[in-house]
Amino acid sequence: MRIAPIYKELEHELRKVIGQELDRGKVDVTVTIESTGESKAYAVNQDLAKAYYQDLKKVNDAIGEKTEDYLSIILRMPDILTNEKEELTEDEKNWLIELLTESTNHLNTFRRQEGEALEKEFTERIEDIRRLLLEVPSFEQERISVIKERMRKSLEEISNSSYDDNRLEQEMIFYIEKLDVSEEKMRLMNHLDYFLETMVLPSAGKKLGFISQEIGREINTLGSKSNHGEMQKLVVDMKDNLEKIKEQILNTL
Repeated sequence: MRIAPIYKELEHELRKVIGQELDRGKVDVTVTIESTGESKAYAVNQDLAKAYYQDLKKVNDAIGEKTEDYLSIILRMPDILTNEKEELTEDEKNWLIELLTESTNHLNTFRRQEGEALEKEFTERIEDIRRLLLEVPSFEQERISVIKERMRKSLEEISNSSYDDNRLEQEMIFYIEKLDVSEEKMRLMNHLDYFLETMVLPSAGKKLGFISQEIGREINTLGSKSNHGEMQKLVVDMKDNLEKIKEQILNTL
């Protein structure tokens, strides 16, 4: 807070207004006064100046020096210029507090408009991730068939001997279970819902940051398990939406 000295006594009240009206962020407050020339901040102590003049003139006459410019000397003497401290009236105090309140209201209006725009973007991107997630199941069965065929061909290429179909099927089931993404899909869907629920709460910026990290973790796991070109494209688009969300979350902290 940088305010003109005359308003220093109001600093505590001004900080109180800011604390009540604004609930997040760093706030700089500057209050300056522009002089119109109608008032002056200092006065000349005329009685003291006359006394200095008389003393200097006597000394000058006594030593026989030439007459000097006494005025320039006197103005440099102690206590010649004194500050005139204006007293704040109750009307001016109330006016300044009302002015600060009006300023914080304008700031809150701007923040509200910015928040509405962020809410719209967050909702669109979260729903876009949800839409992409709902497309994943359409490729899962095809992915399993492709993996099975790939494993079968690999076995035929590396060995001319016969193999146990039952044992192969068991190994395939074990391998495919490791690639199962059911839990990731469920957790990701829950995180998307949780993000939208949290988004409308006051001062939720940090919490949204944590939730976005969890969303990213599930998307990354989904990508590492996909083993399918089309699924990986879906994952890339999810990541793109999430990165945009993370960038905008910085504006909510």
